[in-house]
Amino acid sequence: MPMPLSDSPNRIPLADVLHAHRVLQEVIVQTPLQPNRGLSLKYGCNVYLKREDLQVVRSFKIRGAYNLISSLSEEQRRRGIVCASAGNHAQGVAYSCHALGISGIIYMPATTPRQKVNQVELFGGEFVDIRLVGDTFDDAYEEAVRLCEREGKTFVHPFDHPSIIAGNATVGKEILEAGVQPIDILIVSVGGGGLSAGVASYVKAVSPDTYIIGVEPEGAPSMTRSLEAGEVVTVDEIEKFVDGAAVKRVGDLTYAIGKDLIDEVMLVPEGRACTTILDLYNQHAIVAEPAGALPVAALSAIDPERLKGKNVVCVVSGGNNDIDRMQEIKERSLIHEGLKHYFMINFPQRAGALREFLDDVLGPTDDIVQFEYTKKLNKENGPAMVGIELKSRDDYDPLVGRMTRKGLQFVELNKNPLLFKFLV
Repeated sequence: MPMPLSDSPNRIPLADVLHAHRVLQEVIVQTPLQPNRGLSLKYGCNVYLKREDLQVVRSFKIRGAYNLISSLSEEQRRRGIVCASAGNHAQGVAYSCHALGISGIIYMPATTPRQKVNQVELFGGEFVDIRLVGDTFDDAYEEAVRLCEREGKTFVHPFDHPSIIAGNATVGKEILEAGVQPIDILIVSVGGGGLSAGVASYVKAVSPDTYIIGVEPEGAPSMTRSLEAGEVVTVDEIEKFVDGAAVKRVGDLTYAIGKDLIDEVMLVPEGRACTTILDLYNQHAIVAEPAGALPVAALSAIDPERLKGKNVVCVVSGGNNDIDRMQEIKERSLIHEGLKHYFMINFPQRAGALREFLDDVLGPTDDIVQFEYTKKLNKENGPAMVGIELKSRDDYDPLVGRMTRKGLQFVELNKNPLLFKFLV
């Protein structure tokens, strides 16, 4: 639980947030706080979505980036700025560079979706130089810091800077001024912690009874691990899928604010985030990126009694989702929901073996979506990789039972991460 606000030294002063609000008026969109009837009925509460996916750069990141860059001295502007980003911060920096006429070098992981790279080029134009390095944000971050040390340029941190956090805090100001009273629960994604720290700083100062939940992807629990350790720690290996929230280490300042002002931090499986992305698109016509979907995905993990009748705000932090990723998103969703399973099966190498599998093992609504098999010479059996999609997760146990009774030797790849990574 957080410290009482009066005892919490770690927060951004309200005066800094109000200044950021004035600075940002000419460059940001005051995004709507929209009631969502479908989600409200589903969870038995009043769900409101803060639509930062409708921001001018399709994420909240412009708020902090512009607030910091606009405050630089003339000498700092002349030397130029450098940033590191998994995508959204880069777009905010690029837009700000173009708007303020400042040159910027932007480091991004080589794994960044092409859609985000293209948007950075679009917003920054001739004012930005994009450099793709490494596999993660942390790789890009290290290169950016080294360049700043060599050339004396200003590093625009994606989350761990007071001006960045103050700019992000204007999201919280807009939420509280949108006319919904009271805000009982506010759910916000946590990557490096810049958004959650900013929102918490303002909301806890103005509405201390609002319960704030931070949400991290299960595969990148940097804030969770730091809170458990009582200090900022670096997570050795992370799952990079939720690219907008996948960092190995949260910021020192964002951690200090988060531990004092965020009431709870939850972990959401990447697969559940994928299911939420599809639901938001199919049912609500909202394009959310993985990090933006985390707060909505968290609703299903909260005890319904805690939500019943409450006013709940979910911050949809961004909508920069590459359409090329949709097949992977669907795949991850199906696996998470227990509707798609992969097996390595040792098939008898004789005529009719596959027909027996279809007749004796496959259920009436089970569908083979992948089958890879190469006949081996001088072998009685041969391995086949089989992907099966089910109509209901309840069909899984009967399927496995029929394979066992049939005497088939098989390995469930879904339950073996290493083999799954290599073979699927």
